[in-house]
Amino acid sequence: MNKRFVPLIVAVALFTSACASSGSGGGTPRDTLTTVSSEVTTTTEAAQEITTTTESVDDGFPVTINATNGRVTIETRPERIVSISPTSTEILFAIGAGDQVTAVDSMSDYPENVPVTELSAFTPSIEAIASYDPDLVFLSFDPGDIVAGLEAIGVPVILHGTASTVSDAYAQWEQVGAATGHGDAAATLVAATTANMLSAFASLPEGSDSITYYFELDPTFYSVTSLSFVGELIAPSGMKNIADPADLDGFGYPQLTAEYIVDSDPRLIFLADTKCCGESLDTLVERPGWDTMTAVTQGNVVELDDDIASRW
Repeated sequence: MNKRFVPLIVAVALFTSACASSGSGGGTPRDTLTTVSSEVTTTTEAAQEITTTTESVDDGFPVTINATNGRVTIETRPERIVSISPTSTEILFAIGAGDQVTAVDSMSDYPENVPVTELSAFTPSIEAIASYDPDLVFLSFDPGDIVAGLEAIGVPVILHGTASTVSDAYAQWEQVGAATGHGDAAATLVAATTANMLSAFASLPEGSDSITYYFELDPTFYSVTSLSFVGELIAPSGMKNIADPADLDGFGYPQLTAEYIVDSDPRLIFLADTKCCGESLDTLVERPGWDTMTAVTQGNVVELDDDIASRW
């Protein structure tokens, strides 16, 4: 692997593993860094509103959160939390609310001491969740009736869907803190994460903005553009995303073709399908025409842990 890429790969891998809208890659790295940094203290009316009955989130309940599923009021500090969301689980433990967590879904495998159960992350059951007698439930999606069903039996639910921007992710972290009595710790986590990422990107060598990259979600060539969460995370590097010109409708997750990728000849490839699909540098070499690509011939292929890279 080209040694020039090592700091860049470390920075981007750190950024995507810590947690996939802003811009289309047209701004400078400095501009993007400033934007990301400022988003730590910026709120949006719909996704980031947090209100409490006292000035101190950590000391004051009840607390009202404006989550994806609307305004949710938690009357007292929750002590039997159930998390059906690997991302929420990680944040709960990161801010010191782990001892309040009673059960997590089968996909929540980090950190190591989480109370993993057979609760399904894909087909959650009201009855199964209720059997743990929760006083607060976190969900990453609602298949149709889970939120309403739990609320009907008096269990508050906070729905945090996939974040579309860095600021959305930070807002969710802050809401988790407010809802559990760890608002100060959540704010500290946001600040520390931002500082770490800014420091990583500031360490990149000159010329990073001349590098093109391809980010692969699966072997059918679905990718991400600069309008996606992952794209925003990578944007401060200044690199150019080869998927951007192909996303004519601005969806953010276009399906490319092998011919398009080979013709674009990216200098760096990120694989986010190593665990799900077994992709690697070795499998890329076997794809017709890929053995001629710059990233492949120079070994500039980053094999990400797609389980980690899919969490925000």
